[in-house]
Amino acid sequence: MTVTLADVAARAQVSPATVSRVLNGNYPVAASTRERVLRAVDELDYVLNGPASALAAATSDLVGILVNDIADPFFGIMASAIQSEIGGPGGRAGGERLAVTCNTGGSPERELTYLTLLQRQRAAAVVLTGGAVEDAPHAAAVAAKLRKLGEAGTRVVLCGRPAVPDTSAIALTFDNRGGGRELTEHLIGLGHRRLGYIAGPEERTTTRHRLEGHRAALADAGIEEDPRWTVHGRYDRRAGYEATLELLRRDPSLTAVVAANDSVALGACAALRDSGLRIPDDVSVAGFDDLPFSIDAVPALTTVRLPLAEAGARAGRIAMGREEPPPGGIAVIRGELMVRGSTGGPRG
Repeated sequence: MTVTLADVAARAQVSPATVSRVLNGNYPVAASTRERVLRAVDELDYVLNGPASALAAATSDLVGILVNDIADPFFGIMASAIQSEIGGPGGRAGGERLAVTCNTGGSPERELTYLTLLQRQRAAAVVLTGGAVEDAPHAAAVAAKLRKLGEAGTRVVLCGRPAVPDTSAIALTFDNRGGGRELTEHLIGLGHRRLGYIAGPEERTTTRHRLEGHRAALADAGIEEDPRWTVHGRYDRRAGYEATLELLRRDPSLTAVVAANDSVALGACAALRDSGLRIPDDVSVAGFDDLPFSIDAVPALTTVRLPLAEAGARAGRIAMGREEPPPGGIAVIRGELMVRGSTGGPRG
């Protein structure tokens, strides 16, 4: 026999309207009454009709988290931190929210599909993580989706992603340019003048911003960049391995390799070792992000630490309305240079 809202009201000794107010979380109810209603919900195992409730209310209990690759610690750390802040008072059916992690695989088409599905489900909030695709038609399509989500009452937060103008989306963006610049300045300060750079996919904002920071540091030091010194690839270990072999083929005299992220840096280290080169005695290596394995690499990686968990948790609180958005809707989160054993002065 299906348990109805009236059954819950009878068990809690309140009116059906009071039960509805507690479950919708959109009207003040005395704490003791709320607890009595939620206890009745648990005892009767009452299941709220989510789709019907979403139609009646502005939003549902669903929260979408978009990531490029959940197997990548960069995204996994943020997604976990975001989800840790989802729930508590404010939702229906006990105040809990259902977090759904949407793995796009880096596909612009999948990103738009997930945004459309979340819009149809009247998601309470959507958090997009990581860099954006630099393609004008896609950027315009994403902006249109974010505007529609915002107009429907969905809170949209961008975590580690550039702001999207003319939308209500809140942006917590990483200072990738500043981090890239500081990393290369550190290597230049050690005496390096021939620095190879393994960049990420060309179409990603994160790739461009980190590379711009690197090039700004070279320019400030009066170092003319050789086109042979930059190779683009995926944000993974294999790409780092293959790109490093290509850099060595192009210019065997390189004394340092700057990697797009820590996973790429691990691949670079493996390629250097397989080529008979010592780190950092022959070639220094630097990464970016300070993922958990970075300090356990041999030698430990010099990198730029991004506060991924802290940023994710903050994005989750803002998405749930438990923290005020930053002034102007944008906050720039800076990284911290972590100097470890993988960098040293150049050979000779």
